[in-house]
Amino acid sequence: MDIKETIAVAIDALRANKLRAMLTSLGVIIGSASVVLVVTVALTSRKFVLSQIEATGANLVWVELVQRPDKAPPRSYEMTVDDIEAAKSILHVVAVAGTSEHPMTTTVDGVDRAVNLVGVTDGYQTIRRLLIVRGRYFDAGDMEMRSKVCLITTQLAERIFAQENPVGRPIRMGELTFTVIGVFRERVETFGLSEIQENSALIPFTLMKYYTGNEVVGSLDVQADSEENVPSVARQLGLLLQSRHPVEAEYKVQTLTAILGAARNISLALTLVLIIIAAIALLISGIGIMNIMLVTVTERTREIGIRKAIGAARREILYQFLVESFFISGGGAVIGILLGIAVPVAVQYFLPGNLRVPVSPLSVVIAFVVSCSTGLFFGYLPANQAASLQPVESLRYE
Repeated sequence: MDIKETIAVAIDALRANKLRAMLTSLGVIIGSASVVLVVTVALTSRKFVLSQIEATGANLVWVELVQRPDKAPPRSYEMTVDDIEAAKSILHVVAVAGTSEHPMTTTVDGVDRAVNLVGVTDGYQTIRRLLIVRGRYFDAGDMEMRSKVCLITTQLAERIFAQENPVGRPIRMGELTFTVIGVFRERVETFGLSEIQENSALIPFTLMKYYTGNEVVGSLDVQADSEENVPSVARQLGLLLQSRHPVEAEYKVQTLTAILGAARNISLALTLVLIIIAAIALLISGIGIMNIMLVTVTERTREIGIRKAIGAARREILYQFLVESFFISGGGAVIGILLGIAVPVAVQYFLPGNLRVPVSPLSVVIAFVVSCSTGLFFGYLPANQAASLQPVESLRYE
């Protein structure tokens, strides 16, 4: 008997028990679909989380002076505009900016409300990429002329101006009156972990320097030209500040590299856990295939004896039952993979336009290979049992 005839006999046997074959392959369908969906969800979530983190600033390195709770730091420890100019000479640096915060109050409907006044230098928008909802950002003239203009957050605009357009309107904070030239928000929510708060107002650093009488920079932001050069830039920036200030001064240099690495590790761990769960589903389906095939061998003992009596070799009986196991697992894998691909395609229409759901070709290959391998592995025991039956004993079986 050639391989074509073996396949034909196996197909006829499956056709004779369609419902049993479909129910047996159900576990494989669920397992293979789970593998595709797990990898797809992991890739999508990883891409989304990393894009959210990276949106806080491109290749960002930021430095803050370590404050001691027992006493205020000497003025010689503080970072200044001169440090910003010096940082621009660091290799692989494309943009440098500094910020200085000052608490203020504004009166709304007779009630004083706290406002976080943030003075920003040139390059701040290049690094942070704030979304300007209304109006415009500062131009070179605003910085040079110390213009009394400001940008306010969407939350502050709603609290002060309600539904009115705040652009061009005056706002008094402390002793100064500013003209609102824009309304902005961060590209991603940082939950108050950056200098931008819900009640923040941005003003030119030159105006902040004129108002407060000092050029101290509370936070120094640096943008590297590529992600690969971020560690080098961070190291050089730390050395630069140490060389320009007393050795007792301590600066905290931070990057997104550690956060991105943690996010990748968490994503990988979740992916592995979900894949293990999918593997368990495939394992259970494999055991189900083995059980059903063992029952099938018992039910078809007389048929096996007849085939052996008319000359079927042990190898042919073995191949027949292995082919049946392969068709059950392989067919279930194909259906499961199609379902696993169909779900992300259908869900894509309900997601935001900037979020794509990638289907990994590797996950499709893995799901098919593992599912078929599971069927063949667990199908070998009943196939070997069928091939080992003695013709005389098989013909006696009732």
